[in-house]
Amino acid sequence: MAHLRLHDIPVPRIFETSEHATAVESGEWTYEVHEAPDGIDLYQDAISWTPFGSVEHAHSAGQMLARMHKAAESFSAPPRPPRPLVASFTIFASQNPSTELERYLAARPALAHDKSTRSDSLEALDLLAPFHAELLRFLPQLKLLWTHNDLHASNLFWSYESPTAAATAVIDFGLADRTNAVHDLAHAIERNIVEWLVLMNDPAHPEEVPVHLDHLIALLDGYESIRPLPVNEASALVPMTALCHAEFALTEADYFLGILHSKDKARIATRDYLVGHAQWFHSGGCGLLDALRNWAARHELRTAVRQ
Repeated sequence: MAHLRLHDIPVPRIFETSEHATAVESGEWTYEVHEAPDGIDLYQDAISWTPFGSVEHAHSAGQMLARMHKAAESFSAPPRPPRPLVASFTIFASQNPSTELERYLAARPALAHDKSTRSDSLEALDLLAPFHAELLRFLPQLKLLWTHNDLHASNLFWSYESPTAAATAVIDFGLADRTNAVHDLAHAIERNIVEWLVLMNDPAHPEEVPVHLDHLIALLDGYESIRPLPVNEASALVPMTALCHAEFALTEADYFLGILHSKDKARIATRDYLVGHAQWFHSGGCGLLDALRNWAARHELRTAVRQ
């Protein structure tokens, strides 16, 4: 966050104590105090996975994400160690996801000893295998980059209460880790473009889940107005959109099992989210992936013409 702020990204400052600590323990709690961001919390009452309020909001969010990616290129800290609620990208970043999944679970005892998590993980691995096969040839070209991993409308502040408002600040870096730009952009698509709560409420009809393709194009246009995507990144975005949710689902399960000791909530993370979303990309989500493929094909053609 400090690095981004030094590179003109509007990120709230975290106040320090007289001993220069930015986090303070008090009993069983740990506190940080952040300055109030510029702008208004336009989506403060929005439920998670609520779509953008307008195509203009989607466009502005894409611009802000691209600005962060450009600023993060000069930040070279190592990835975070295993801990709950970090949206890493390791399982499908490998040539052998099965082996990497075992490493991921073994590093998190709460997951490693939970049979339901292992069963759901293996089922999701099978469902997501075709998308990993599609991503494989692009993996060597995806540069490591520190990323936000949770850029949705309610993690942005806005200039005013209007459909034409622009993003003024970025908050909530709790899921940040060293992944790559495509992974982060895929998260932004997955978080904002699909109304997942409809699927959770009616899993028998995945084809009825709203997908906001106009917001998708606006988000991508906004992003590319600041940081044009290389052809390989544009093509990698298709399978990455289907894959990016996997480790977030597992890290949520790790939190629910290891911190809250709630098997019921962990099952929501691995059954409804990890497996349910993976299934959706083979049914109702085909339209989103087709839209991304068409966009990537047009992107490649435009790039060839410019060259």
